[in-house]
Amino acid sequence: MSMTPALANDGVDTPVAAPPALTLAQAFWFWLKLGFISFGGPAGQIAIMHRELVERRRWISEKRFLHALNYCMLLPGPEAQQLATYIGWLMHRTWGGIVAGAMFVLPSLFILIALSWIYVAYSEIPLVAGIFYGIKPAVTAIVVHAAHRIGSRALKNGWLWGIAAAAFVAIFAFDVPFPAIVIVAALIGHWGAKVAPKVFAVGGGHGAKGGGFGPALIDDDTPTPQHALFTGGRLVRVLLVGVGLWLAMMALLVAVQGIDGTLTQMGWFFTKAALLTFGGAYAVLPYVYQGAVENHHWLSATQMIDGLALGETTPGPLIMVVAFVGFVGGWLKQVFGPDALFLGGAAAATVVTFFTFLPSFIFILAGGPLVESTHGNLKFTAPLTGITAAVVGVILNLAMFFAYHVLWPEGLRGTFDAVSAAIAVTAAVALFRYKVGVMPLLGACALGGLAVTLLKPMLA
Repeated sequence: MSMTPALANDGVDTPVAAPPALTLAQAFWFWLKLGFISFGGPAGQIAIMHRELVERRRWISEKRFLHALNYCMLLPGPEAQQLATYIGWLMHRTWGGIVAGAMFVLPSLFILIALSWIYVAYSEIPLVAGIFYGIKPAVTAIVVHAAHRIGSRALKNGWLWGIAAAAFVAIFAFDVPFPAIVIVAALIGHWGAKVAPKVFAVGGGHGAKGGGFGPALIDDDTPTPQHALFTGGRLVRVLLVGVGLWLAMMALLVAVQGIDGTLTQMGWFFTKAALLTFGGAYAVLPYVYQGAVENHHWLSATQMIDGLALGETTPGPLIMVVAFVGFVGGWLKQVFGPDALFLGGAAAATVVTFFTFLPSFIFILAGGPLVESTHGNLKFTAPLTGITAAVVGVILNLAMFFAYHVLWPEGLRGTFDAVSAAIAVTAAVALFRYKVGVMPLLGACALGGLAVTLLKPMLA
């Protein structure tokens, strides 16, 4: 551990020692706490980890923190959860990574199973219906804000704007599958970088600026731990274990339900989804919608919007909305029969979560040693730059999809919902103009929707 003296942040010339080493059991309680407070999407979650791990606890230096984050940003999957897994692995070996990554997800899974059960069992109750009536327009505004936020950062020139526009037209007008858009965008980035390298050299890392927090347990000059050194044998073992776990779970599902069973199909579908989540949860949601709503009919379009609303209001990665998709699908398909609806929904949510996050653990545990050998050299690749640009167009399509179902709940020939439109516009102003947080916004819109629902009978 580094014990390099550093000045205290109060400006007094007092050497600050690195914090004492901690056990995996001690780290466990922090990672569990993080799982319950990780609101705000990836940006908010990364900010929380930076404040807790870099500034307050000094478990890892800012340079090493950002180096790990840059790697996670290159991967498909939830970068905040992968970053927690990476830091846990670096500090406490494989079990440290598993504990950190799992605790980032499990609290959200249990909360979503409970909320999903309330939703499917009691959604017709005016109280629950009113809350969702207010939340849906807010979610539409949140998705539009996400498209703007990512676009303002990613679309730095006309070529990238063109990729975003082409992606929007492809999925909106021609219903091109999301995986095909990802592949084409990556190829454009790969070949385009050879023709015009400056066009695609617009990436960058995330994280807060700063320093002077004092020496950390894993500091800039701390040697790479023995377990984090790359060896071919270790890489092979990790890949064999990871693939073996996937095969074992799939074999179990096939044995219990058959290859066409709902849980088996969910396992296969969400494995593919997990490998396509470049750009975060908003980017993969159109693919989940295409598969879960249009192809497999595990839930309806309205239920999909409601699920995203629940995902926004719970801690953990936003991609945990897939647990809601799994629960509703398991419930409606009665995977364990009509007398065990809750058990079927909970099992489906658990299966979906397992297959969604297993690749993230494999990426970190297998690729971490390679990353530790390249301090300060990891950057966004040109293919990822192309994918990120396409993601902006895909998210904009998602926003239009939500707006259509919220503002015209009975279709374009039906009545325009002026109240939902007013809530959506108000939410958009709150996000863009006043920078209101997601949780306060959803809470206010839920109360507004509840008030409208309860007052309607009186005004009729």
